[in-house]
Amino acid sequence: MAAYVLSMMSIHDPETYKKYTDRTPPIVARYGGKFLTRGEEVTTIEGEAYTARLVILEFPSKQHIEDWYADPDYQEAMQFRHAASESRILVQAGGDNTNDPDPKL
Repeated sequence: MAAYVLSMMSIHDPETYKKYTDRTPPIVARYGGKFLTRGEEVTTIEGEAYTARLVILEFPSKQHIEDWYADPDYQEAMQFRHAASESRILVQAGGDNTNDPDPKL
């Protein structure tokens, strides 16, 4: 079942961050992942305005995400992201709780 990565970044060094973004597409593809959105404009329709970068990726499974994240090439690229930004990265597994969602989940 598909799983998703939501990455929220506040970038303080765009030049260094580009060293990260230049390296990530082939590593994501190696694990069957694809970018659903990659830094496009975000519009806030409720709550506090969101002004940071947002990236959403889809992978075939949560295991694919774990393998991608542990990949030595990604670990190397991640050093540029850490140096250039503050990040929050979430993983959400796809599921069947969409047609008649349980409000307790």
